[in-house]
Amino acid sequence: MKLSYHGHSIVKIETGGKTILIDPFINGNETTDLDADSVKADVILLTHGHNDHVGDTVEIAKRNDALVVAPFELATYLGWQGVNTHPMHIGGAHEFDFGKVKLTQAFHGSAYTEEESQRIVYTGMPAGILFFAEGKTVYHAGDTGLFSDMKLLGEMYNIDAAFLPIGDNFTMGPEDAAVAAKWIGAEKVIPVHYNTFPVIEQNPDSFAESLSGGSGVVMKPGDEIEL
Repeated sequence: MKLSYHGHSIVKIETGGKTILIDPFINGNETTDLDADSVKADVILLTHGHNDHVGDTVEIAKRNDALVVAPFELATYLGWQGVNTHPMHIGGAHEFDFGKVKLTQAFHGSAYTEEESQRIVYTGMPAGILFFAEGKTVYHAGDTGLFSDMKLLGEMYNIDAAFLPIGDNFTMGPEDAAVAAKWIGAEKVIPVHYNTFPVIEQNPDSFAESLSGGSGVVMKPGDEIEL
């Protein structure tokens, strides 16, 4: 399994000949190395409905005939726009031909903002994602604050790689994310959701160095790791 990071909260997973994108916010994201008009994806996984996570999902999904897996209300909203979706909800898991997906809790909001009409569309509960394939487990926390049930994730699963937000203001900051990393106990902890906007500017290297056991891994946009 190959993992790559592409700025903000975008993660690409390549496994079994399939390409899976998580939260593909590309246009308007100066930190990404991806091009929304050419990026390939067989599957898109979404944590919640904020614009900086849904991003270019509709266009990418339609161009690639990709499946979009998302919390129920968000999946319904995207389905109305002609996207092929699979709705899920927190605590639920489903076995797909590309791997197993389970949604976890995330403490945040979830709504899509339609700027022109000044309308906010509620898109259900936010979520984190557990992804299982090739005997490996990847956790993408989505946007969330610290919550004690993260301890359960570490107790229930042997997580190989965890993507945790560190930007603060909207999500956990580095200090809380370090606590989450300790509880989760992942072999590799990769910071995400930082430096995209001034209000979430952070030093990812300082965060990684604060983690015990050398688990912190800072990935620049386009960097890849093998699990």
